[in-house]
Amino acid sequence: MHGEPSTAQHAAASTAGSNAAAPRWQGYAARFGLGLGGLTAVLALWWLGTEVLAPAGGMARRFAPGATFVSLGQLLTASDLPMHVAVSLRRIAVGLGLALAIGVPLGLAIGSYRRLEAALSPAMQFLRMISPLSWMPIAVMVFGVGDDPVYFLLTFAAVWPIVLNTAAGVQQLDARWLQLAQSVAATRWETLHHVILPGVLGHILTGVRLAIGILWIVLVPCEMLGVSAGMGYFILDTRDRLAYSELMAMVLLIGVLGFLLDAAARGLYRYWRGG
Repeated sequence: MHGEPSTAQHAAASTAGSNAAAPRWQGYAARFGLGLGGLTAVLALWWLGTEVLAPAGGMARRFAPGATFVSLGQLLTASDLPMHVAVSLRRIAVGLGLALAIGVPLGLAIGSYRRLEAALSPAMQFLRMISPLSWMPIAVMVFGVGDDPVYFLLTFAAVWPIVLNTAAGVQQLDARWLQLAQSVAATRWETLHHVILPGVLGHILTGVRLAIGILWIVLVPCEMLGVSAGMGYFILDTRDRLAYSELMAMVLLIGVLGFLLDAAARGLYRYWRGG
């Protein structure tokens, strides 16, 4: 029948879809290849600097890739390192959760009320420019030793990108969405739940990704603050034992875990964009 697409039309549409998908996958493959090449270059420079150019018996040779990878395998299979990693990830989760619980409502309020933004903006800009690590002595005096000062420092470090990105998202909302909500007599909660939060979710996820990067940088020095577990504590332990290959293995593991956390945040953002 004339109203039904022919087999040839189906084949043409399928071919067009395949041709469109091919460049996309080729682009992904090219990016992956370039990224792998960059990592290989870093490993080559590491090897050259510690095993080829370093003098025999020098300190640099103790951080060579060969001994580092051997120590990393031993630490992951025959030590309590996985427990320390789990403790660090738990602290990251708690710090990020507290930052979200504080930052999202505050960002929504600041983005919605210009006078509140004018009142709080100078104080926020002042506080966020103070390094979280400079609060370490005060955090210990106020909260004592243990997890509480670590949670405070991580939350303080992570809250600012979440607040600022959430406020920016509210201010960039399409005014027609809010007018549409008013036209159907939506309550404030309905407007928040169905219009504002979906509209700023992308900005919140961007803030989360930035916060994770900051948290991961601040975490290790915070875990050198009178705690008995965590990756920062483990690094101090390897230093005290003069286990240099294990210390380098920890540095490598911290980089890998941070890379994976950032990749997860980017994946979540892409999933939201695709959805």
